Amino acid sequence: QVHLVESGGGFVQPGGSLRLSCVASGSIFSIDAMAWYRQAPGKQRDLVAVITSGGSTNYADSVKGRFTISRDNAKNTVYLQMNSLKPEDTAVYYCNADVTINGALRIRSDYWGQGTQVTVSS
Repeated sequence: QVHLVESGGGFVQPGGSLRLSCVASGSIFSIDAMAWYRQAPGKQRDLVAVITSGGSTNYADSVKGRFTISRDNAKNTVYLQMNSLKPEDTAVYYCNADVTINGALRIRSDYWGQGTQVTVSS
């Protein structure tokens, strides 16, 4: 079993910053890509940023230049530094990880965290 736990969400004024963290724990053999998604009320869940195990990154156009994704492979942790936040960044942010678990079969699956609320408002 694998668990992803996000932290760092909260309330911030426009132009402010927040740093989200997500720690993966459990019977982990390896983690490939890790990503952040977000879902605003009444909208679909969209990809915000993704980082491979080798450190390659990709971002949604709406956050390029403002958000930075990074990871610490030794700690099975992914971060999302969010700067110059805008009201339209308000959403529940979800962590996602492509995990291979320990065991004879080494099953690879997608896992999700429970989400953390980010609210940007004056």
